[in-house]
Amino acid sequence: MVILPATLGLLSLASLTYVAFSIYRVAKFGRRAVARDVELPPVTVLKPVCGLDAELYENLRSFCTQDYPDYQVVFSVAEADDPALPVVHRIIEELPERDIDLVIDGQQIGSNRKISNIANGYKKARHDLLVIADSDMHVGPGYLRDVVSAFGDENVGAVTCLYKGRPATPDLASRLGSAFINEWFLPSVLVAAAFQDLRYCFGATMAVHRDLLERIGGFPTLAAVLADDYMLGKRISDLGYRIELSPYVVENVVSEQSVKALFNHELRWARTVGSVQPLGYLFSIVTHALPVSILYLIVTAASWPSVAAVGAALSLRILMQYVSRRSLHIQDPLRPWLVPLRDLLSFAVWTASFFGNSVSWRTHSFTVDNGGQMILNERKETL
Repeated sequence: MVILPATLGLLSLASLTYVAFSIYRVAKFGRRAVARDVELPPVTVLKPVCGLDAELYENLRSFCTQDYPDYQVVFSVAEADDPALPVVHRIIEELPERDIDLVIDGQQIGSNRKISNIANGYKKARHDLLVIADSDMHVGPGYLRDVVSAFGDENVGAVTCLYKGRPATPDLASRLGSAFINEWFLPSVLVAAAFQDLRYCFGATMAVHRDLLERIGGFPTLAAVLADDYMLGKRISDLGYRIELSPYVVENVVSEQSVKALFNHELRWARTVGSVQPLGYLFSIVTHALPVSILYLIVTAASWPSVAAVGAALSLRILMQYVSRRSLHIQDPLRPWLVPLRDLLSFAVWTASFFGNSVSWRTHSFTVDNGGQMILNERKETL
């Protein structure tokens, strides 16, 4: 059985190369500049809200205090008894000079409840340039200027932002969730962008002009898919427009109830990616440098190349933790001991994602078909 050790050896080498290159990409991204000398048209920010996310007041308010000449914020909530409503009302009362609207509407246009929520808020949008952002994101006052600046090129059809994770609490699950965003997700996007044009968006920010949104069929065409941000970008890209990655990095406030809840959330994300990019997701095993090297160590009975591979993988991953904090201006101190836990959890999620096609989203369970369509299951789950 020489084939298995040799294969794992090559895979381990490829994984080490990937991590080294991703470190370079993250370090380079941290030095990108923003072009600000452009026209700033009026903007409508669409903010779907559901439930009390961690630091919800601070997150939502940050979008209402932008250093931008003319913008509207539309909060949309599906239920009249949603616990987030008092938070939204408080913000509206505190900022009477701001153009803020609230829509309470439970109309569902598809199985993706977030898109239905956004579509309901869209009815109140007064401006042609739309910015959509999830409720667990936090931004600084220069956010809108930086995002809109990317539309200086007429070939840009949509603008999106990467995001960094910040644990809302010091518990293990929230720290592991933040580490996934900062040390796995964000670097993987930058590596992919080095070899091909970006063809998708991220829920942290999706900016698009109204006419282009209507050309792809509007929100109803996204209302039954799990990866709505991916599909929005892809359909705009299919029309020949470029998806621009803004240098601005949004902050995602991460709050996980438990490691089990984190696993379920990441399993949903994994199956989302697998449903829209099945081949690429299969080959993403190359991103799992430490687990792959450990497997190599096991099958070779701790040969010196495999021991070296494990040592190199661990060293590079700790370096990634350092570089991501420096480039993304993360104040959280280094925690090297989290690296093995984070990497083994990521590998467990990646492996589990191939065994089933169901996902949990808030209190609902869905089945996802091969095209990424969401089918609501009868049973409900609580994370």
